[in-house]
Amino acid sequence: MTYDIAIIGAGPSGMTAALYSLRAGKSVLLLEKETIGGQISSSPLLENYPSINKISGLEFSNNLFQQIIDLGVGFELDEVIDIEKDKDEFNIKCQFSCYKSKSIILATGVKHRHINVENEEKLIGHGVSYCAVCDGAFYKNEDVCIIGDANTALQYAILLSNYCNKVYLNTLFDRFFGDNILIERVKERNNIIIEHNLSLTKFKENEGELRGLIFKNTKTNELKEFTVKGCFIAIGQIPDNKKFSNLVSLNNDGFIITNEKMETLTPGVYACGDCKEKQVRQVVTAINDGAIASIYACQYLDSLK
Repeated sequence: MTYDIAIIGAGPSGMTAALYSLRAGKSVLLLEKETIGGQISSSPLLENYPSINKISGLEFSNNLFQQIIDLGVGFELDEVIDIEKDKDEFNIKCQFSCYKSKSIILATGVKHRHINVENEEKLIGHGVSYCAVCDGAFYKNEDVCIIGDANTALQYAILLSNYCNKVYLNTLFDRFFGDNILIERVKERNNIIIEHNLSLTKFKENEGELRGLIFKNTKTNELKEFTVKGCFIAIGQIPDNKKFSNLVSLNNDGFIITNEKMETLTPGVYACGDCKEKQVRQVVTAINDGAIASIYACQYLDSLK
């Protein structure tokens, strides 16, 4: 079967593109390699989406996924390895299978940025995590540390403070870069200890498990040790678009370059959401991108006829 539109990535942007495309009467294949909802599915609380006061990122993602399932989206949990254009069709090679489509919408989002300190990779799942929603419950009544200074780190601190003994929130700079409402909530929690100007130098481990962290103060060069069993790293995300460089142009940071129609270098290929070059990365802007990408992909398909 050749689909009208293949969408790579099942985050809010990709699922919105699927929603609009299905409602336009197109056949849609949605490919996702990991988690429905992408980054937002790990958010404990979504409070800035219009018309919804409070909802967890996971519930929001599940609702959107159910909506497109009800409309008949084709869904495969598979990782895209390569995409090649052959005349007016695209051949999509995945880890487990291959597919064909008349157009492509790239909505691959971003992945967690690692801190790149020795033993980090070794200790993932053994004290080092990038998702407090996923792994926080393992550290009930324990002391934990969060590294980061923006909204994700602030949200993680609030979440973990509900059941962890102490939550150390360590930032590289001398201030936070998140929303004021979250900063105030963090400061109200007695068991959240804020430490600024700290750069991680070492993960301490014993028998393959995290046992502590050593930081250097960037102003005094003083070393400071934290005895914790859990460390949550929230220092941003990076794109993963190199595999599509035969179809799209990438900027110096690896984000896909599009015009305001979400069109890329290749006719029939669109990009939307956090994987593309943009200034603001929020759920509402990702959904906006997905709707636009779908509308112009549908126009492209109609022009082929």
